[in-house]
Amino acid sequence: MKLHFSLAIASIVLLVDWISKRWVESTLAYGQHIAVTDFFNLVLAYNPGAAFSFLSDASGWQRWFLSAIALAASILIIYLLYKHSYNKLFCIALSLILGGALGNLWDRVTLGYVVDFLDFYLGDYHWPAFNIADSAIVVGACLLILDSIKTDRPPSTQPGSSNNS
Repeated sequence: MKLHFSLAIASIVLLVDWISKRWVESTLAYGQHIAVTDFFNLVLAYNPGAAFSFLSDASGWQRWFLSAIALAASILIIYLLYKHSYNKLFCIALSLILGGALGNLWDRVTLGYVVDFLDFYLGDYHWPAFNIADSAIVVGACLLILDSIKTDRPPSTQPGSSNNS
């Protein structure tokens, strides 16, 4: 898969994430919920931390720390996309992760927090709110797992094989 296709996928994720977050911010007040189904709300939430609000109560240093991690991961992902262009599923997975990482990085750098708005729940239990970028990262991670399971290995690297010819 050519690098420019991978970067196009990442750019689409970044754009859809950015548009959806700006729409939610222009539509809802902070903390406002709109019931969509019996298990899903739209809600405007801000997360200054990482996944599941990890480090959200830190004094502000987490903004730049998490931004540096996202930037370093993005550079590594672009390198891996270039290096492994022959593996389409791997590249799609990394492209989704890259787009999601850049979407959340944009928020973190420009706003100081990540905008979350997808609120799924069961009864009174609510999962932490998330966004399109987070969804792309999770789908990308699942595709990486699938790729690692289905990737064919040369016979010499499969368990129990021998190289006796």
